[in-house]
Amino acid sequence: MAVVMTMHWTGVTPEQYDAIRDIVGWETTAPAGGQVHVAWFDGQGLHVTDVWDSQEACETFFAERLAPAVEKAGITGEPETAYNPLHRRFLAPGISGAA
Repeated sequence: MAVVMTMHWTGVTPEQYDAIRDIVGWETTAPAGGQVHVAWFDGQGLHVTDVWDSQEACETFFAERLAPAVEKAGITGEPETAYNPLHRRFLAPGISGAA
């Protein structure tokens, strides 16, 4: 069953996020089971909402690909993360790819 993963990581900056994105390369080599990724920032840090095929797929991506990049980027602490079953997903016609 598909899940929605929400994450808040206090203190992470746009520059750190971009460095991790470049290291991991998830936009060029999509993670197995990843469906949708949205990220934004506020005064407290990084916020992410993802849709995954399963919680296990997300956790595997984090352990195998993301965690080493996070360490390399020097990010400390742990994100607040939650998983919930996906009820419905809608993508507007013509919307695809990275922004």
